[in-house]
Amino acid sequence: MPEPIPEVPTSSPTTPWTLARLFLRLGVTAFGGPAAHIALMKDEVVDRRKWMSEAEFLDLLGATNLIPGPNSTEMAIHIGFLRGRWLGLLLAGLCFILPAALIVTGFAWAYVRFGALPEVAGLLYAVKPVVVAVVVQAIAGLLRPAVKGPVLGALGLAVLALALLGVDELALLFGAGALAASLHWATSERRGGPLASTKPLLVMLVATAAMIGLPSLLTHLLPNSSAIASVPFGLGPLLLFFLKVGSVLYGSGYVLLAFLRDTLVDHWQWLTPAQLLDAVAVGQVTPGPVFTTATFIGYLLGGVAGAAVATLGIFLPSFLFVAASAWLVPRIRRSPLASAFLDGVNVAALGLMIAVTCQLARAAIVDPPTLALALLGAVLLLRFKLNSAWLIASAAALGVLGSLS
Repeated sequence: MPEPIPEVPTSSPTTPWTLARLFLRLGVTAFGGPAAHIALMKDEVVDRRKWMSEAEFLDLLGATNLIPGPNSTEMAIHIGFLRGRWLGLLLAGLCFILPAALIVTGFAWAYVRFGALPEVAGLLYAVKPVVVAVVVQAIAGLLRPAVKGPVLGALGLAVLALALLGVDELALLFGAGALAASLHWATSERRGGPLASTKPLLVMLVATAAMIGLPSLLTHLLPNSSAIASVPFGLGPLLLFFLKVGSVLYGSGYVLLAFLRDTLVDHWQWLTPAQLLDAVAVGQVTPGPVFTTATFIGYLLGGVAGAAVATLGIFLPSFLFVAASAWLVPRIRRSPLASAFLDGVNVAALGLMIAVTCQLARAAIVDPPTLALALLGAVLLLRFKLNSAWLIASAAALGVLGSLS
Protein backbone atom coordinates (compact mmCIF):
# COMPACT_ATOMS: atom_id res chain seq x y z
CA MET A 1 0.00 0.00 0.00
CA PRO A 2 1.50 3.38 -0.97
CA GLU A 3 2.67 5.70 1.78
CA PRO A 4 0.52 8.78 2.43
CA ILE A 5 1.52 11.80 0.41
CA PRO A 6 3.64 14.10 2.60
CA GLU A 7 2.17 17.26 4.00
CA VAL A 8 2.90 20.54 2.30
CA PRO A 9 5.87 22.22 4.04
CA THR A 10 4.79 25.08 6.27
CA SER A 11 7.84 27.33 5.92
CA SER A 12 5.64 29.95 4.26
CA PRO A 13 2.13 29.90 2.78
CA THR A 14 1.99 29.22 -0.94
CA THR A 15 -1.06 30.44 -2.80
CA PRO A 16 -1.93 29.33 -6.33
CA TRP A 17 -1.19 32.85 -7.51
CA THR A 18 2.29 32.74 -5.91
CA LEU A 19 3.11 29.51 -7.74
CA ALA A 20 1.69 30.76 -11.03
CA ARG A 21 3.55 34.08 -10.85
CA LEU A 22 6.89 32.44 -10.00
CA PHE A 23 6.79 29.87 -12.79
CA LEU A 24 5.45 32.31 -15.35
CA ARG A 25 8.43 34.55 -14.62
CA LEU A 26 10.83 31.61 -14.82
CA GLY A 27 9.23 30.55 -18.09
CA VAL A 28 10.06 33.97 -19.56
CA THR A 29 13.60 34.37 -18.15
CA ALA A 30 14.95 30.79 -17.90
CA PHE A 31 17.47 30.69 -20.74
CA GLY A 32 20.25 28.14 -21.07
CA GLY A 33 18.77 24.64 -20.95
CA PRO A 34 17.77 22.28 -18.11
CA ALA A 35 20.85 22.80 -15.90
CA ALA A 36 20.28 26.57 -15.93
CA HIS A 37 16.54 26.19 -15.34
CA ILE A 38 17.16 23.95 -12.32
CA ALA A 39 19.69 26.44 -10.98
CA LEU A 40 17.12 29.24 -11.27
CA MET A 41 14.52 27.13 -9.46
CA LYS A 42 16.95 26.38 -6.64
CA ASP A 43 17.69 30.09 -6.26
CA GLU A 44 13.97 30.85 -5.97
CA VAL A 45 12.58 27.98 -3.90
CA VAL A 46 15.57 27.14 -1.67
CA ASP A 47 17.64 30.31 -1.26
CA ARG A 48 15.00 33.02 -1.48
CA ARG A 49 11.63 31.57 -0.50
CA LYS A 50 12.87 28.79 1.86
CA TRP A 51 10.19 26.43 0.58
CA MET A 52 12.52 23.46 1.03
CA SER A 53 16.04 22.63 2.12
CA GLU A 54 18.94 22.03 -0.24
CA ALA A 55 18.78 18.32 0.63
CA GLU A 56 15.07 18.13 -0.21
CA PHE A 57 15.65 19.92 -3.51
CA LEU A 58 18.47 17.50 -4.29
CA ASP A 59 16.17 14.54 -3.59
CA LEU A 60 13.66 15.90 -6.11
CA LEU A 61 16.46 16.36 -8.62
CA GLY A 62 17.59 12.76 -8.17
CA ALA A 63 14.05 11.44 -8.54
CA THR A 64 13.49 13.57 -11.62
CA ASN A 65 16.60 12.18 -13.29
CA LEU A 66 15.23 8.65 -12.98
CA ILE A 67 12.13 9.26 -15.11
CA PRO A 68 11.89 10.13 -18.82
CA GLY A 69 11.10 13.61 -20.05
CA PRO A 70 12.42 17.16 -19.63
CA ASN A 71 14.12 17.40 -16.24
CA SER A 72 13.53 21.08 -15.58
CA THR A 73 9.83 20.86 -16.45
CA GLU A 74 9.46 17.87 -14.14
CA MET A 75 11.25 19.76 -11.37
CA ALA A 76 8.73 22.59 -11.76
CA ILE A 77 5.87 20.07 -11.57
CA HIS A 78 7.41 18.39 -8.48
CA ILE A 79 7.80 21.74 -6.72
CA GLY A 80 4.24 22.70 -7.59
CA PHE A 81 2.90 19.43 -6.18
CA LEU A 82 4.96 19.76 -3.00
CA ARG A 83 3.65 23.27 -2.38
CA GLY A 84 0.12 23.07 -3.74
CA ARG A 85 -0.91 19.43 -4.30
CA TRP A 86 -2.72 18.68 -7.58
CA LEU A 87 -3.61 22.29 -8.39
CA GLY A 88 -0.01 23.29 -7.71
CA LEU A 89 1.23 20.46 -9.94
CA LEU A 90 -0.84 21.75 -12.85
CA LEU A 91 -0.15 25.44 -12.26
CA ALA A 92 3.63 25.14 -11.90
CA GLY A 93 4.00 22.93 -14.95
CA LEU A 94 1.63 24.87 -17.19
CA CYS A 95 2.98 28.27 -16.18
CA PHE A 96 6.57 27.17 -16.84
CA ILE A 97 5.67 25.71 -20.25
CA LEU A 98 3.18 28.32 -21.53
CA PRO A 99 5.47 31.37 -21.96
CA ALA A 100 8.04 29.30 -23.86
CA ALA A 101 5.35 27.74 -26.05
CA LEU A 102 3.94 31.17 -26.93
CA ILE A 103 7.40 32.62 -27.66
CA VAL A 104 8.29 29.63 -29.86
CA THR A 105 4.95 29.95 -31.67
CA GLY A 106 5.90 33.56 -32.43
CA PHE A 107 9.24 32.42 -33.82
CA ALA A 108 7.47 29.78 -35.90
CA TRP A 109 5.04 32.38 -37.30
CA ALA A 110 7.98 34.61 -38.28
CA TYR A 111 9.75 31.63 -39.81
CA VAL A 112 6.73 30.72 -41.95
CA ARG A 113 6.00 34.35 -42.82
CA PHE A 114 9.52 35.51 -43.66
CA GLY A 115 11.33 32.23 -44.37
CA ALA A 116 14.02 32.79 -41.72
CA LEU A 117 14.53 32.98 -37.97
CA PRO A 118 14.74 36.34 -36.18
CA GLU A 119 18.26 37.37 -35.21
CA VAL A 120 19.15 36.06 -31.75
CA ALA A 121 22.94 35.87 -31.90
CA GLY A 122 23.50 39.04 -29.87
CA LEU A 123 21.08 37.97 -27.16
CA LEU A 124 22.72 34.56 -26.76
CA TYR A 125 26.21 36.04 -26.81
CA ALA A 126 25.46 37.95 -23.59
CA VAL A 127 23.15 35.44 -21.91
CA LYS A 128 25.25 32.27 -22.19
CA PRO A 129 28.17 33.35 -19.94
CA VAL A 130 25.75 34.63 -17.29
CA VAL A 131 23.92 31.29 -17.42
CA VAL A 132 27.21 29.56 -16.63
CA ALA A 133 27.56 31.70 -13.50
CA VAL A 134 23.99 30.86 -12.46
CA VAL A 135 24.60 27.12 -12.76
CA VAL A 136 27.91 27.37 -10.87
CA GLN A 137 26.07 29.13 -8.02
CA ALA A 138 23.50 26.32 -7.85
CA ILE A 139 26.16 23.61 -7.90
CA ALA A 140 28.06 25.33 -5.09
CA GLY A 141 24.91 25.26 -2.96
CA LEU A 142 24.16 21.59 -3.71
CA LEU A 143 27.66 20.23 -3.05
CA ARG A 144 27.32 20.16 0.74
CA PRO A 145 24.05 18.19 0.94
CA ALA A 146 25.07 15.85 -1.91
CA VAL A 147 28.63 14.99 -0.86
CA LYS A 148 28.04 13.48 2.57
CA GLY A 149 31.45 11.86 2.84
CA PRO A 150 34.60 10.91 0.95
CA VAL A 151 32.97 7.83 -0.61
CA LEU A 152 30.14 9.83 -2.16
CA GLY A 153 32.64 12.51 -3.17
CA ALA A 154 34.74 9.93 -5.03
CA LEU A 155 31.58 8.50 -6.60
CA GLY A 156 30.56 11.94 -7.84
CA LEU A 157 33.99 12.56 -9.37
CA ALA A 158 33.86 9.17 -11.11
CA VAL A 159 30.44 9.99 -12.57
CA LEU A 160 31.71 13.39 -13.74
CA ALA A 161 34.68 11.79 -15.52
CA LEU A 162 32.54 9.10 -17.14
CA ALA A 163 29.92 11.64 -18.22
CA LEU A 164 32.59 13.74 -19.92
CA LEU A 165 33.68 10.56 -21.73
CA GLY A 166 30.14 10.08 -23.04
CA VAL A 167 28.84 7.22 -20.85
CA ASP A 168 25.04 6.87 -20.83
CA GLU A 169 23.37 9.10 -18.21
CA LEU A 170 20.83 6.52 -17.02
CA ALA A 171 23.53 3.89 -16.56
CA LEU A 172 25.54 6.35 -14.43
CA LEU A 173 22.53 7.24 -12.27
CA PHE A 174 21.49 3.66 -11.57
CA GLY A 175 25.09 2.46 -11.27
CA ALA A 176 25.91 5.12 -8.68
CA GLY A 177 22.73 4.36 -6.73
CA ALA A 178 23.38 0.61 -6.76
CA LEU A 179 27.01 1.07 -5.69
CA ALA A 180 26.09 3.40 -2.82
CA ALA A 181 23.39 0.98 -1.60
CA SER A 182 25.81 -1.97 -1.85
CA LEU A 183 28.47 -0.12 0.15
CA HIS A 184 25.90 0.75 2.82
CA TRP A 185 24.84 -2.90 3.01
CA ALA A 186 28.44 -4.14 3.27
CA THR A 187 29.30 -1.56 5.92
CA SER A 188 26.27 -2.48 8.04
CA GLU A 189 27.13 -6.17 7.82
CA ARG A 190 30.81 -5.63 8.69
CA ARG A 191 29.91 -3.60 11.76
CA GLY A 192 27.58 -6.32 12.94
CA GLY A 193 24.60 -3.98 13.01
CA PRO A 194 21.12 -4.88 11.79
CA LEU A 195 20.85 -4.81 8.03
CA ALA A 196 18.44 -2.28 6.63
CA SER A 197 15.21 -3.68 5.29
CA THR A 198 15.31 -4.21 1.54
CA LYS A 199 11.57 -3.77 1.08
CA PRO A 200 11.55 0.04 0.56
CA LEU A 201 14.48 -0.23 -1.85
CA LEU A 202 12.74 -2.98 -3.80
CA VAL A 203 9.52 -0.95 -3.90
CA MET A 204 11.43 2.04 -5.24
CA LEU A 205 13.30 -0.02 -7.84
CA VAL A 206 10.12 -1.73 -9.02
CA ALA A 207 8.26 1.57 -9.27
CA THR A 208 11.13 3.22 -11.12
CA ALA A 209 11.51 0.24 -13.44
CA ALA A 210 7.78 0.41 -14.13
CA MET A 211 8.04 4.07 -15.10
CA ILE A 212 11.01 3.29 -17.34
CA GLY A 213 9.32 0.19 -18.76
CA LEU A 214 6.06 1.99 -19.49
CA PRO A 215 7.67 3.96 -22.34
CA SER A 216 8.85 0.71 -23.87
CA LEU A 217 5.32 -0.65 -23.69
CA LEU A 218 4.03 2.56 -25.25
CA THR A 219 6.62 2.20 -28.00
CA HIS A 220 5.10 -1.18 -28.90
CA LEU A 221 1.49 -0.03 -28.60
CA LEU A 222 1.84 3.13 -30.67
CA PRO A 223 2.44 2.93 -34.42
CA ASN A 224 6.04 2.04 -35.25
CA SER A 225 7.04 5.23 -37.04
CA SER A 226 10.37 3.92 -38.28
CA ALA A 227 8.67 1.06 -40.11
CA ILE A 228 6.51 3.40 -42.19
CA ALA A 229 8.14 4.97 -45.24
CA SER A 230 5.79 7.96 -45.45
CA VAL A 231 2.42 8.88 -43.98
CA PRO A 232 0.08 11.80 -44.65
CA PHE A 233 0.12 14.54 -42.04
CA GLY A 234 -2.66 14.53 -39.46
CA LEU A 235 -3.17 15.90 -35.94
CA GLY A 236 -3.83 12.39 -34.60
CA PRO A 237 -0.50 10.90 -35.72
CA LEU A 238 1.24 14.11 -34.60
CA LEU A 239 -0.22 13.78 -31.09
CA LEU A 240 0.66 10.08 -30.81
CA PHE A 241 4.20 10.68 -32.03
CA PHE A 242 4.94 13.41 -29.49
CA LEU A 243 3.27 11.43 -26.70
CA LYS A 244 5.75 8.69 -27.51
CA VAL A 245 8.71 11.12 -27.59
CA GLY A 246 7.73 12.65 -24.23
CA SER A 247 7.38 9.19 -22.70
CA VAL A 248 10.65 7.60 -23.79
CA LEU A 249 13.23 10.36 -24.09
CA TYR A 250 16.18 10.62 -21.74
CA GLY A 251 19.16 12.87 -22.32
CA SER A 252 19.94 16.12 -24.06
CA GLY A 253 18.55 18.05 -26.97
CA TYR A 254 20.93 16.11 -29.20
CA VAL A 255 19.05 12.90 -28.34
CA LEU A 256 15.82 14.71 -29.20
CA LEU A 257 17.31 15.74 -32.54
CA ALA A 258 18.17 12.14 -33.45
CA PHE A 259 14.71 10.92 -32.44
CA LEU A 260 12.91 13.57 -34.48
CA ARG A 261 15.13 13.18 -37.51
CA ASP A 262 14.58 9.43 -37.71
CA THR A 263 10.79 9.74 -37.90
CA LEU A 264 9.81 13.20 -39.13
CA VAL A 265 12.54 13.61 -41.75
CA ASP A 266 13.72 10.15 -42.81
CA HIS A 267 10.51 8.11 -42.59
CA TRP A 268 7.41 10.29 -42.53
CA GLN A 269 9.03 13.05 -44.63
CA TRP A 270 7.03 15.80 -42.95
CA LEU A 271 10.09 18.06 -42.49
CA THR A 272 13.28 18.83 -44.34
CA PRO A 273 16.61 18.44 -42.47
CA ALA A 274 17.02 22.24 -42.48
CA GLN A 275 13.58 22.79 -40.91
CA LEU A 276 14.36 20.26 -38.17
CA LEU A 277 17.66 21.93 -37.32
CA ASP A 278 15.93 25.31 -37.16
CA ALA A 279 13.25 23.83 -34.87
CA VAL A 280 15.86 22.42 -32.47
CA ALA A 281 17.78 25.73 -32.56
CA VAL A 282 14.65 27.66 -31.56
CA GLY A 283 14.04 25.26 -28.66
CA GLN A 284 17.61 25.83 -27.48
CA VAL A 285 17.72 29.64 -27.77
CA THR A 286 14.32 30.55 -26.33
CA PRO A 287 13.61 30.59 -22.58
CA GLY A 288 11.83 27.72 -20.89
CA PRO A 289 11.81 24.02 -21.77
CA VAL A 290 13.95 22.88 -24.69
CA PHE A 291 11.16 20.47 -25.65
CA THR A 292 9.19 23.40 -27.09
CA THR A 293 10.99 22.33 -30.26
CA ALA A 294 7.79 20.29 -30.62
CA THR A 295 5.73 23.50 -30.59
CA PHE A 296 7.75 24.91 -33.49
CA ILE A 297 7.40 21.69 -35.49
CA GLY A 298 3.67 21.51 -34.79
CA TYR A 299 3.17 25.05 -36.07
CA LEU A 300 5.16 24.37 -39.24
CA LEU A 301 3.03 21.32 -39.95
CA GLY A 302 -0.42 22.34 -38.75
CA GLY A 303 -0.50 26.00 -37.71
CA VAL A 304 -1.77 26.95 -34.25
CA ALA A 305 -3.69 23.67 -33.85
CA GLY A 306 -0.57 21.70 -34.73
CA ALA A 307 1.50 23.68 -32.23
CA ALA A 308 -1.05 23.03 -29.46
CA VAL A 309 -1.30 19.30 -30.22
CA ALA A 310 2.47 18.79 -30.38
CA THR A 311 3.01 20.73 -27.14
CA LEU A 312 0.32 18.72 -25.34
CA GLY A 313 1.78 15.45 -26.60
CA ILE A 314 5.38 16.02 -25.58
CA PHE A 315 4.67 17.47 -22.11
CA LEU A 316 1.66 15.43 -20.91
CA PRO A 317 3.78 12.37 -19.95
CA SER A 318 5.85 14.55 -17.59
CA PHE A 319 2.76 15.44 -15.56
CA LEU A 320 1.75 11.77 -15.40
CA PHE A 321 5.22 10.54 -14.41
CA VAL A 322 5.57 13.11 -11.62
CA ALA A 323 2.06 12.39 -10.33
CA ALA A 324 2.88 8.67 -10.26
CA SER A 325 6.21 9.11 -8.48
CA ALA A 326 5.35 11.83 -5.95
CA TRP A 327 5.02 9.34 -3.07
CA LEU A 328 8.41 7.69 -3.69
CA VAL A 329 10.93 10.19 -2.29
CA PRO A 330 9.60 10.49 1.30
CA ARG A 331 9.27 6.70 1.50
CA ILE A 332 12.84 6.19 0.28
CA ARG A 333 14.23 8.49 2.95
CA ARG A 334 12.63 6.42 5.73
CA SER A 335 14.74 3.38 4.77
CA PRO A 336 18.52 3.54 5.34
CA LEU A 337 19.25 1.22 2.41
CA ALA A 338 16.92 2.97 -0.03
CA SER A 339 18.18 6.31 1.27
CA ALA A 340 21.74 5.24 0.43
CA PHE A 341 20.59 4.41 -3.10
CA LEU A 342 19.08 7.89 -3.45
CA ASP A 343 22.29 9.46 -2.08
CA GLY A 344 24.18 7.73 -4.89
CA VAL A 345 21.67 8.92 -7.48
CA ASN A 346 21.85 12.47 -6.10
CA VAL A 347 25.62 12.72 -6.24
CA ALA A 348 25.53 11.23 -9.75
CA ALA A 349 22.94 13.81 -10.82
CA LEU A 350 25.22 16.55 -9.49
CA GLY A 351 28.16 15.06 -11.38
CA LEU A 352 26.08 15.10 -14.57
CA MET A 353 25.13 18.72 -13.89
CA ILE A 354 28.81 19.67 -13.54
CA ALA A 355 29.61 17.88 -16.81
CA VAL A 356 26.87 19.86 -18.59
CA THR A 357 28.24 23.07 -17.06
CA CYS A 358 31.71 22.33 -18.47
CA GLN A 359 30.15 21.96 -21.90
CA LEU A 360 28.17 25.17 -21.45
CA ALA A 361 31.28 27.07 -20.38
CA ARG A 362 33.27 25.93 -23.43
CA ALA A 363 30.48 27.12 -25.72
CA ALA A 364 29.72 30.36 -23.86
CA ILE A 365 33.08 31.84 -22.84
CA VAL A 366 34.72 32.52 -26.18
CA ASP A 367 36.50 35.87 -25.71
CA PRO A 368 37.41 38.46 -23.03
CA PRO A 369 33.96 40.16 -22.97
CA THR A 370 32.14 36.87 -22.35
CA LEU A 371 34.70 35.95 -19.66
CA ALA A 372 34.06 39.32 -18.02
CA LEU A 373 30.29 38.74 -18.13
CA ALA A 374 30.69 35.31 -16.54
CA LEU A 375 32.92 36.63 -13.75
CA LEU A 376 30.68 39.65 -13.11
CA GLY A 377 27.65 37.37 -12.98
CA ALA A 378 29.39 35.07 -10.50
CA VAL A 379 30.31 38.00 -8.23
CA LEU A 380 26.78 39.44 -8.31
CA LEU A 381 25.25 36.04 -7.55
CA LEU A 382 27.67 34.67 -4.95
CA ARG A 383 28.60 37.91 -3.16
CA PHE A 384 25.54 40.13 -3.53
CA LYS A 385 22.84 37.41 -3.93
CA LEU A 386 21.28 39.15 -6.92
CA ASN A 387 18.15 37.47 -8.25
CA SER A 388 19.43 35.20 -11.01
CA ALA A 389 16.30 35.44 -13.18
CA TRP A 390 16.63 39.23 -13.40
CA LEU A 391 20.36 38.94 -14.03
CA ILE A 392 19.66 36.77 -17.08
CA ALA A 393 16.95 39.16 -18.27
CA SER A 394 19.40 42.07 -17.96
CA ALA A 395 22.04 40.17 -19.92
CA ALA A 396 19.47 39.39 -22.63
CA ALA A 397 18.56 43.09 -22.90
CA LEU A 398 22.26 44.01 -23.05
CA GLY A 399 22.81 41.49 -25.83
CA VAL A 400 19.89 42.77 -27.89
CA LEU A 401 21.05 46.37 -27.50
CA GLY A 402 24.57 45.38 -28.50
CA SER A 403 23.35 43.61 -31.64
CA LEU A 404 21.36 46.72 -32.68
CA SER A 405 24.24 49.14 -32.25
